[in-house]
Parts: sequence; structure tokens; C-alpha cells
Amino acid sequence: MHKLALAFTLLASPALATGLQIEVSGEANGTVTIDLFEDIAPKHVEQITALAEEGAYDGVVFHRVIEGFMAQTGDVQFGKLDGGDMGRAGMGGSDRPDLAAEFSDERFLRGVVGMARSQNPDSANSQFFIMFDAGEFLNGQYTVVGKVTDGMDVVDAIKRGRGNNGAVVGQPDVMQSVTVTE
Repeated sequence: MHKLALAFTLLASPALATGLQIEVSGEANGTVTIDLFEDIAPKHVEQITALAEEGAYDGVVFHRVIEGFMAQTGDVQFGKLDGGDMGRAGMGGSDRPDLAAEFSDERFLRGVVGMARSQNPDSANSQFFIMFDAGEFLNGQYTVVGKVTDGMDVVDAIKRGRGNNGAVVGQPDVMQSVTVTE
């Protein structure tokens, strides 16, 4: 390829996102920094970063939080603190298509970020979860998209839900803003 054409191709290609910065408020207050694994789950990372860049995650609550397991968020359809439908939070996604699973050998350990889905392995869309502790039973069953690199203390402070499904009662913690970092 001609050097000029190669340079143009490299300049025209979108920059790969490397992470997310999430400003959390509620019982937890602070910043969570996530390193995204583009090499392991490129389609999922592409979808998450596109939604973040559109501002779709801003104002979305942590609707399912289970002590010793994980905190789930990302329902851009029903999970908005203002104007959402908290009774349906966790049932929605985005206007983008669901994604085929991108399973890997990455293990679900403390701080790992995975994509939420229904029983269908190819149904992940916008929702994701952050592990409080190891959940090795998820290995090879859910797509790993990243890992918390800073702010795990903020994750640990997220308001816990109740019951087996971890539904948050009352005022849930919220992702005030989600920014893509490079």
C-alpha cells in the first residue's frame, strides 16, 4: 500500500477506546475507572463505548446489586433515574441490536466487568455488571468486557439490593456520567 494511502487509512480509522470513567452518586460517590478489553470482546466494547459517547448511560441506575456478587447497571431503556420505569429496570436495552457472545478464558474475579444477558447467550445489549467478588461459575458463560482499575472502593459502596434478585429498593445509586477514555 502506498505510504500516503496507509497514513490516510490510519488517520481515518476511529481511535480505539481503552476505557470508561464512571461518575457514581448516591450511597456511593466517586469515580470508577474501567479498562476495556477491545482484544477480547471487540463488538461488546464497541457497543458500550458508542452508547457512552451518545450519553445513553448518563443518569442510569444500578438496579440489581447483590452482596458478595455484583452490581448491575446499563439499562438505557428503563433504568434512567429521571424518566425511567424503575419497575421495569433490568428488562431493557438500547435501540442497538443484541450482540453475539464473545466468550473468552478471562475469569470473573473481583473488579471484572461482564455483559448482562438473558438465558440466550447472544442477547447482551447495553447492561453490564461489576463483580464484588469472584464468580467463577460465570466463566465461559458471560462476555468479559473489562476490569476496574481504580475506584473499587466506590463500587464496594454501591447501595445493595434485597432478595435473591438483588432489586434495589428506594433511591438507587446512579451513573451520573459515563465518559470514554483513551
